[in-house]
Amino acid sequence: MEGGDIAWMLISIALVVFMVPGLALFYGGMVRAKNVGNMLMMNMASIAIVPILWVLFTYSLGNEGDGPLLGGLDKVGLDGMEGTDLIGVAFLMTFAAITPALISGAVADRMKFSSWCAFLTLWSIVVYTPVTYWVYTGWHHADLSPAALDFAGGTAIHINAGVAALAVALVLGPRTGLGKDDMSPHNLSLLLIGTGILWFGWFGFNGGSALAANGQAAQAVINTFVAGSAGMVGWVGIEWLRDGKATILGTASGLVAGLVAITPAAGFVSTLSSIVFGLVAGVACYFAIKLKDRLGYDDSLDVVGIHGVGGIAGGLLLGLFAQEHVGGQDGLLFGEPGFLVSQIIAMGSVIIFSFVATYAIAKVLDGVMGLRVSEAEEFEGLDASIHGEAVYTD
Repeated sequence: MEGGDIAWMLISIALVVFMVPGLALFYGGMVRAKNVGNMLMMNMASIAIVPILWVLFTYSLGNEGDGPLLGGLDKVGLDGMEGTDLIGVAFLMTFAAITPALISGAVADRMKFSSWCAFLTLWSIVVYTPVTYWVYTGWHHADLSPAALDFAGGTAIHINAGVAALAVALVLGPRTGLGKDDMSPHNLSLLLIGTGILWFGWFGFNGGSALAANGQAAQAVINTFVAGSAGMVGWVGIEWLRDGKATILGTASGLVAGLVAITPAAGFVSTLSSIVFGLVAGVACYFAIKLKDRLGYDDSLDVVGIHGVGGIAGGLLLGLFAQEHVGGQDGLLFGEPGFLVSQIIAMGSVIIFSFVATYAIAKVLDGVMGLRVSEAEEFEGLDASIHGEAVYTD
């Protein structure tokens, strides 16, 4: 790697690491005050546990090898890797760490911290590792024609986490008092600070996925900027029309929806196309969240509606708007209908596998150690009952 590429990748690694505490603040602002510390801890647990697994064996299984479904064990403990080889390992490690952290928003206010730590460990090994291998090394990349594409993790991260969030939320059950008690965000300022950190980090998330300081990285960065802005416009616009109010929560949610949607396509589509990604995601995710009450599942912080639906929207739009002169592949609107088919097959396989495997993990853990805190602990709040401390004191 050239010196400039090395510098850009090291910066991108730091930016994505910063997204994890940013996500903790984003989610922390959305929960009730008595549970904010627990939400911070759930996110930090991910960045504590997953990197150790990554170094020990999940990097090797998820990235090294030539099989269709799973890699090998040649790089266990990062054997033989040194110098600039470690840049790619570290960058991908940040993705592996933040993905299960996304799921924490779906189980907020009611999951045991011990069960959460066990869940994210098993999920990272059983679900995330093979999925990331399929997407970037295995059969999505090698066996589909044209190959399915995922520039920075729309399928491997956002769809994967969104579907997993639905599965574990179904096993866990709804929060006590849902529909009767006030469960609105306790601190919109904290929410908006977390949103800003996420957007800041996302420039490394998407721009760094070019793996070089080049024109594709520049395209990814501007698309990330524009899609986030368009996501806010789409969400707040439809919210204003339907509900009569433009809200801070809607602004933050629309921004994240736009960022999620552009993630699989950031280096593959034009800047004008990124506006469409943001607008579509903002509107689609707004309606997806409105639908959850009718479907009867309790996704506390709308992981399914934003990350799952936003990721699917981005993958489908990539199948339409990809352009060869930008990223090497045309989509349906530019003469290649087969690419959209490949995108659908790839996303469908991850949706099915992630849901089934996550549901199985959650059921096993529920039977072995129980997933939920007691009703008394839930009423008291997880900060006090589980962690023995309070973020806010009188």
